[in-house]
Amino acid sequence: MNGIVFDLAEASIHDGPGLRVTVFLKGCPLRCRWCHSPEGQRPEPEPLHAAGGDRVCGKAYSAEALADYLNGLRPLLPGGGVTFSGGEPLFQAAFLKEVLDRLCGVHTILDTCGCAPEEDFRRIAGKVSAVFFGLKLLDPEQAKRWTGQGNAIVLNNLRWLDVESATPYRLRIPLLHGVTDTPENLAALAKLARTLGRLERIDFLQSNPNAAAKYPAAGRTFEPGFDVGSPGILPADFSPGVPFKLLDEGEIE
Repeated sequence: MNGIVFDLAEASIHDGPGLRVTVFLKGCPLRCRWCHSPEGQRPEPEPLHAAGGDRVCGKAYSAEALADYLNGLRPLLPGGGVTFSGGEPLFQAAFLKEVLDRLCGVHTILDTCGCAPEEDFRRIAGKVSAVFFGLKLLDPEQAKRWTGQGNAIVLNNLRWLDVESATPYRLRIPLLHGVTDTPENLAALAKLARTLGRLERIDFLQSNPNAAAKYPAAGRTFEPGFDVGSPGILPADFSPGVPFKLLDEGEIE
């Protein structure tokens, strides 16, 4: 089986513990208005037009070839491993399963938004070493407004991960000015977190002010609907009942 990869980031320090390889799989069901990887949204390879020249974004790999490549890097990743990101890696769940089945002794992280069919989410979450769950907004209407999809399946998958899975996980929340840092969203997040018995911690990440530069090359228009230059604010009285941290670049642990 083949899958489509739009980037392989070697020596990554932002996507989990230790030195890692991050595999960016193409395709995503969400259209987050702040997305910093618009080239990863569509599932098929696509042209990117930039001042330095045109290129095709997206390369086909067989599951065997990708797994062999990743297994070969294992000696170079002490204390690290492989993170599968996107796009949304579960958009290619069958391919991802085949790759995971072929990995040998590699620490793996699923970096997911949780918007995936239950069967796919449960099958893959049970195969990885840890899950980074990218929860966005708690209110379903706000989720649809800012990401293009409601969040019922997201919250259902999160509850299963907490109650029925043994896989370690943490939440990763984009802290966006006037979007996810509102008193309503943060209060709902804190309330939810206090009901999650296995949640290890919450990582908050600021928006990427350079995201807009990618959009013209991908033939899209960046229209976030909020001020990406203003940092999100985490109030001093935020109290989710678990450790949390506002991360600077490179602080993933």
